[in-house]
Amino acid sequence: MTEIASSLGADLRDYLAAERTLLAWVRTGLALMGFGFVVARFGLFLQEFAIVEHAIPVQSYGLSLWFGTALIAAGVLVNVFSGWRHVRLVREIARGEQAHPRPSIHAVAIALFLAVVGLAMTAYLISVRGFARSYSETREERLVEPTADNGIINAPSNHSVDETVGRLTGILQAKGVTLFALVDHSGEAARVGMKMNPTKLLIFGSPKAGTPLMLAAPSSAIDLPLKILIWEDREGKVWISYNSPAYLQKRHGLPQELLQNIAVVEALAANAGQ
Repeated sequence: MTEIASSLGADLRDYLAAERTLLAWVRTGLALMGFGFVVARFGLFLQEFAIVEHAIPVQSYGLSLWFGTALIAAGVLVNVFSGWRHVRLVREIARGEQAHPRPSIHAVAIALFLAVVGLAMTAYLISVRGFARSYSETREERLVEPTADNGIINAPSNHSVDETVGRLTGILQAKGVTLFALVDHSGEAARVGMKMNPTKLLIFGSPKAGTPLMLAAPSSAIDLPLKILIWEDREGKVWISYNSPAYLQKRHGLPQELLQNIAVVEALAANAGQ
């Protein structure tokens, strides 16, 4: 066989080298298709993650499918072109044609294509990350900022949840206000094997102050006794939340002269958080 190849002006090693080159290009094509599949599925992963975390609108990840499809198509073209180029090269070797050293247009084209796709994906991921951060910050602001229609005021505390609870409990005792209940939501969650940031609700009041309110507007009993929620957000910041006295007045139609009976909650929250 070596003699036959030599008579045609080619050595067996030339054919084997051509075959190794073909296999290398086949591996390159398969790698491109596999990577393209991963990129395309990456968008689906981000969609599922966004749904679970309620974080980012799922339509923001559509471009990953196009990037993945482009890479898969490039892998197919590489394999087809490699097969055609191998057949052509073997025929040239068989005819004893001498190949002239020259840059591989095939390799250069693939390198340039991957460079362009890489730059595009980098820009895309940076834009998605920026959007995610912006959306997350906006969402966090919506979680902690009071809104005009829900009547909840969120005030920051300079202490931990337990320290703030201790300060508020001491203030209530000093002013002779009854603490009806202390609900440890995070503690109850831990008892059933669930994780929750420290969250505690204090229910307190004075029959002397609350009874006139309920006599004037019986529906106010839904929101009485007064409540203050002390909780820690995802960033570790502690907040003091309570119903706005003005909101409660409007909600139940309380007389203006009785507003001071519930306005005390503002001073209590401020002193506890200082």
